[in-house]
Amino acid sequence: MKDKKNFKLLILFCLIFSISLTYPKISKGNEQTTEKRLNEISNNVRCLVCRNQSIYDSNSDFANDIKKIIIIHLKDNKSDEFIYKFLKSKYGEYILFKPPFQINTLILWILPFILIISGLIFFTFKFLKFRKND
Repeated sequence: MKDKKNFKLLILFCLIFSISLTYPKISKGNEQTTEKRLNEISNNVRCLVCRNQSIYDSNSDFANDIKKIIIIHLKDNKSDEFIYKFLKSKYGEYILFKPPFQINTLILWILPFILIISGLIFFTFKFLKFRKND
């Protein structure tokens, strides 16, 4: 009877010991993932104090505060999309370096293509007219 009890304690000790060995690896992996996500999000968020600089590149107090907010959300297992929406609701769309495609920003996305195509058509007709006159 005593041997069974000792055997159970030995197994319990082995389980606890094996879990404690794997825990730092899991924790370190989560920290690396969190750091990677923080860097990615920070590169896509504009520092409102600095000129055209991401909060990743900025050392301003504002950038550090935003990084702290992002870290809190990451530790709460919030998605990147949630964090972007949160920042956008608090500071406006200007805080995002890459504005989302929306109807009200449609002209910003289409205008460069329209200008390039118009320019190509214009120069093609000018070139054809020039060759026809020769």
